Amino acid sequence: MNIDISGITWGATDNWIALALVIGLMGLLLYRFMRTYRVVKQLARTEQARPFLRYVNTPKTVFKIILLLVASIGLFLALLRPMWNKKEETVEQEARDLFIALDISKSMLATDCTPNRLICAKNKIKKLLPLLSCERVGLILFSGSSIIQCPLTTDYEAFMMFLDAIDAQTVSSGTTAIDQAIAKAMDAFGAIKDKKNKLLVIFTDGEDFSSNLATLKKQAISQGMHIFTVGVGTAEGAPIPLYDPYGTQIGHQLDDKGNVVITHLNEGILRSVAQDSGSIYVSLTKDDSDLRSLVRAVTAFEKEKIEDKKIALLEDQYHYFLVVSLICLLLEWII
Repeated sequence: MNIDISGITWGATDNWIALALVIGLMGLLLYRFMRTYRVVKQLARTEQARPFLRYVNTPKTVFKIILLLVASIGLFLALLRPMWNKKEETVEQEARDLFIALDISKSMLATDCTPNRLICAKNKIKKLLPLLSCERVGLILFSGSSIIQCPLTTDYEAFMMFLDAIDAQTVSSGTTAIDQAIAKAMDAFGAIKDKKNKLLVIFTDGEDFSSNLATLKKQAISQGMHIFTVGVGTAEGAPIPLYDPYGTQIGHQLDDKGNVVITHLNEGILRSVAQDSGSIYVSLTKDDSDLRSLVRAVTAFEKEKIEDKKIALLEDQYHYFLVVSLICLLLEWII
């Protein structure tokens, strides 16, 4: 944690605990001096002890104590890592560009994942980001159509803000169309010149009603896109709940015959999309083994230069305090 005081930034304020040692040392030195001073004062009243007191030099003792205190304070301040004098440096940034596509069709409200598929997928995405090594990520929402909810960014807090805005009210009335997510990612990657690795991770239950998936998949593969798929839900499935505008459940989705519609995880199509593009398919697990598998596969791809960024850095100045401490300790030893 950095704290700025009077133009000096202290970069290691966690070391404030060392102040207790400095205060303890000051107290110990003052106690020793006062005790010695009282003993000398008492001895000075005795005629026999006066010849021995000619070696006692109170001002010298005080000066040595001051030197030790200054040295201790200097060491303490050096531990706090003082910094000043800003300088600009150009940093070359490298990352992998990764779009995360999240299915927001009505089937994602099914409760075969607790509390439902959509929230499970969101929670997994939140856990995924910290595991990525400084990748540039973007968020695509899709159902029957698709939009870029968050463009590619290294600002994970902004990404999380867009992700948190997705809830049951955001869910589309349309069905799942995986080809729409692929098409949107292709458009976004197409706007970036000389992009080698194009990575897309799709979180969906796989109940796909795409009209052009095979063609778009071939186009994406020909353009070097690798599509990872993450299955959300279970093979046993669950009914699709219906909600009123106030978020209260009013029943379940019914088919034309009035039967409750059961939505199932379709792993077959998700495995096919992933394997054809040279990627992997994972299904959500209760632990983080699914994310670890996904991260290993993503990080196997080479990072690419994304931009040069100028950053302002403060120079470390702790050495000045160390020099003062060493001089004080040397003088105390010599005197």
